[in-house]
Parts: sequence; structure tokens; C-alpha cells
Amino acid sequence: MAKMWAGRTDGITDKMADDFNSSIHFDSKMFRQDIKGSMAHAAMLGFKGIISQSEADTLIGGLEGILEDLENGSLQFDMTAEDIHMFVEQELTLRLGDVGKKLHTARSRNDQVALDIRMYLRDEIDEIVSLTRRLIDALVCRAEEYKSVIMPGYTHLQRAQPITFGHHLMAYCMMLLRDLSRLSDCRKRINLSPIGCCALAGTTYDTDRYFEAEKLGFDGICMNSLDGVSDRDFAVELMAAISVIMMHLSRFSEEIILWSSWEFKFIELSDSFTTGSSIMPQKKNPDMAELVRGKTGRVFGDLFGLLTVLKGIPLAYNKDMQEDKEGVFDACDTVKSCLEIFVGMIETLKAIPENMKKAAQGGFINATDLADYLVKKGLPFRSAYKISGQIVSYCISEGEVLESVTLEKYKEFSPLFEEDVFDEISLETCVNKRISVGGTSVSSVEAQIEYVKAELSK
Repeated sequence: MAKMWAGRTDGITDKMADDFNSSIHFDSKMFRQDIKGSMAHAAMLGFKGIISQSEADTLIGGLEGILEDLENGSLQFDMTAEDIHMFVEQELTLRLGDVGKKLHTARSRNDQVALDIRMYLRDEIDEIVSLTRRLIDALVCRAEEYKSVIMPGYTHLQRAQPITFGHHLMAYCMMLLRDLSRLSDCRKRINLSPIGCCALAGTTYDTDRYFEAEKLGFDGICMNSLDGVSDRDFAVELMAAISVIMMHLSRFSEEIILWSSWEFKFIELSDSFTTGSSIMPQKKNPDMAELVRGKTGRVFGDLFGLLTVLKGIPLAYNKDMQEDKEGVFDACDTVKSCLEIFVGMIETLKAIPENMKKAAQGGFINATDLADYLVKKGLPFRSAYKISGQIVSYCISEGEVLESVTLEKYKEFSPLFEEDVFDEISLETCVNKRISVGGTSVSSVEAQIEYVKAELSK
């Protein structure tokens, strides 16, 4: 089949070259954006008198028909077409004849491609934001439920200080709020229209780029035509933002995997989000969390792939840039599926408070509070630190915890110990006296929950 760009050449390429060059098998995802962009372009051509208003109306009507037929399945994509743009134009010309050939006036595939991907990624961001907000909502619900459940907080994966499970969950809410902010910033830079930049140098036609941009919901236009057709910073930026989301989900997945193991048994995952073993009937595997952790590497690869494609491309458009789409499409699809699975996993997750409390008691994570107790009695911190360490060593050798040591034994280490030491080192006291903003006390966690709710309501 001769191509619509036939002229300088005969438009006939080798079948293998056609397949290698074609992008319709993945860029057909952008058919809605391509058609809506063409409708706005036709409207602009009519508005400016570049074509007659009746021709513009005919083009818009033809494009509406193609969109409807694709959405209801009565029209199938022609996979022999070079790309979605050529497919739509060929179908329009088939339906409208010579009028259909007027659609491409005052534009190039270069600015058309740039327009479509900006519109597509703008829609993808909106979906990713919606799913991220759903996950934050799910985390907030669990944090409210478990705001007073005591667990060990860790540094170096060693038990460090007592915190609440609600406090731990709220940490991920804060990460995800930052992710929302990054997506919002990225959307601003995506939401500039390149249409009208044409191949690279603009056009001799008296177009109105602002008219077209406004019709398509853009905040403005790309102000340099070379940059407008060759810029893919926005795709890199979105993939970087998605990579950070996936990094956060991967960190959370690692904790979920640990917490659900028999070694921790802090949580129980719903059967709906686990699998069994083919030969070990006792197994309940956290496969969904493991897959999220694994897919994170895939998204990182998508980002580095596009960075590598772009790093050596001279201005303006080059065919290398066709390689932008599969990676960014994959990153978007992957993060959406991971966020969706995470929402369900968190909504159905159950904590096991008694196991969390037992782990907190067994890790001497109230030793800092024991030292602080002596400091309040007038002992220098370093001296208090040493005595507390000696008491911990005694407990380990005797199989005790700080709460089970008798007052008489405490007094052997320091005469400053009194009956009130047991209240000071209780895990509930250790948690609830940490009332600093952002801390782990129940009141502080409640404040964090209200903060997140307020942020989401903006």
C-alpha cells in the first residue's frame, strides 16, 4: 500500500521495514486523544477561514463518527497503518473524500504526536492521582483503627523505640501526599499545547494556537516550535514521579512481606490477596506484595530506557522518539495496577496487636525511657545510659524484660529508682508521652490523620 507521505519517494516500503517502523500496535491507545485533537484542529481551521466553516463541520462530524465506531467496536484498527494518526486520517478520507485530506492543513505529524501524548498522559495522571488518593484513604482508615496499637519501631531493622501501628501507616500517607504533589507539578508542565509547531518551524498559515489549546483544555502553548515537537521532558518527569510512587509501594511491600511472615506475624493478609503453594499446604504467600516489589524494577527500567533514548537526539524530531510511548505507557499501566491492588490489600489487612505488643516488650525498646527516667532524677545522661545498658544486659541473661524486674533489683543498679519507674517504662506511657508534632502518641497520630484529610479535601 502506498503511504500518504508518498511523493519524494514512491511510498512503498519493504514489509519487514513496515513492521519495524509501525507504531499502531501501541499508539492506538491514544485514539481518543488523536481524534479529539483533530476535531479541535478542524475547528481552528474553520474559525480562521483557512478552510470553510462547512468543511470544518464536515471534518468534525466525520471524526465524531470514527470515534463512536471505534468505541462501540464497529470499526477495528487497521494494523497495516503506520500509526494511529495515519489510520484516522485514512479512514476520514475514505469516508469524506477530498474534504478529509484537508484536515492535515497547518500541522505535522510531529506536533500531532506531541499533542496526543500530552493529552494521553494528562488523562493518565488524573487516573493515577485518583488511585493514589484511594490508597491514602484506605491507609487513613486503618491508621484510625490501629492508632493505639503498640508495635516496635525499627532502625537498621533492629527494634528501636515503641510506636503505634497507626503512626507507622501514617508515614506512608505522608509519602503518598508528596507523590500527589509531584504528579500535580508534572501535570502543569504536560498541560501546554504543542499543536501548531508543525514539523519544527511553525507554519505560514494564519493559525490560532491559543484557540486550539483552549478547546483542548491546555493552560497555554509551547513557546518555541523546535522545542514543542522535540520535548519529552514531561514524559521523563512523569516516569520519575511514577518511579518514586513505585519505590514507596515497594518499601511498603517489603514490610508487609516481613510482617506477614511467621517470624513477625504482625498482620494477616486477606486470602483474596495471597496465594498458596503447589506442594506445601500450610503456605500463605504474599504474592501481590512481592509482585509490586518486582514490578518496581520494571518501572525504573522504563525511566532509564527513555532517558537513554533522549540523551543523544539533536533537534528537532527524530524517529527515535517513537520509543517514548511503550515505556511511559507501561509505567502508567503498571503503577495503576499496583495502586489498585494495594488499595484492596490495605482495606482487608488485619493487624495482630498481641504479637506487635509482645515484640515491643521483648526488644527492650523502652530502654531510652528508662535512661530518661534517671536523667529526670538528676543523673547525667551518659551515666543514665550506662546503667540502663547494664539493666538490659541483666534482663537478657536472666530472661526478663524491663517491666518484670523488681524494684529491689532496680535499686541495686541505682538508688534513684522508685515505684514510679514502672509507669515511666510502660509501653503505653512511652508512646503517649511523645506528644511532639508528628510523633507517635495517639493524640499526635490523630492530628496527622486530620492533616491528611484536610490535604485531600483541597
